[in-house]
Amino acid sequence: MKVSFIRRLWVMLCSAMIRFYASSLNHFLVIGEKNIPAHGGVLLAANHISAYDTMFIPVTVLKEHPWQMVWAPAKEELFRNLILGALFRSWGGFPVKRGRDIRAGKQLGHLLQTEKVMLFPEGTRHPDGTLGQGNRGVGKLIYEHQPVVIPTALSGINHWKFLKLGQHGSIHFGKPVNFSDLLKLEDKKETHLLIVERLMAAIAAELISAQADTKTTEKGSARTKTD
Repeated sequence: MKVSFIRRLWVMLCSAMIRFYASSLNHFLVIGEKNIPAHGGVLLAANHISAYDTMFIPVTVLKEHPWQMVWAPAKEELFRNLILGALFRSWGGFPVKRGRDIRAGKQLGHLLQTEKVMLFPEGTRHPDGTLGQGNRGVGKLIYEHQPVVIPTALSGINHWKFLKLGQHGSIHFGKPVNFSDLLKLEDKKETHLLIVERLMAAIAAELISAQADTKTTEKGSARTKTD
């Protein structure tokens, strides 16, 4: 998709500042970023535990693949404020109406042909860090457009406070999920459910590793302070 140099520069500058906050002022561990393809349609399917998710996923991707965009559908309420709406749009966000939004669905399908898209299959945030059920619509999206799907898991940042420093969190990018057998099945609800169930299982596996890494870094910091 054609995006102006000024807009890409703006995103890169914002990304650098957010990355400094996440990794220098705090302890944000990144694992598996090499699993993200450089080109082609990519769906970054992640658990949703904090507002930080929508910033830390693209920031991590941009460090590995500079100057690219990470697009993200978001609830239309976030765009009602003109200033915040403009900010979200500049970063690659676009509004989605509640229920069935045909226009947003077409935009998603178009982006998934060549671009990187961030999506939360649960459809809602889980501040307690648990993983909810995936939305069947995500299974349908994968079936119809067949992007490379990267299971992504975030841990720890649901406890972060903006002005607090030295906090711990992590993000894990898994290897692409193989749906080849399911994509041969008939295009129906049951198939879409099987696809999203496999996706959520892959995210769950990454989440276990991410949570373990977050706890390990927290213990390491605690020992350092004690010593």
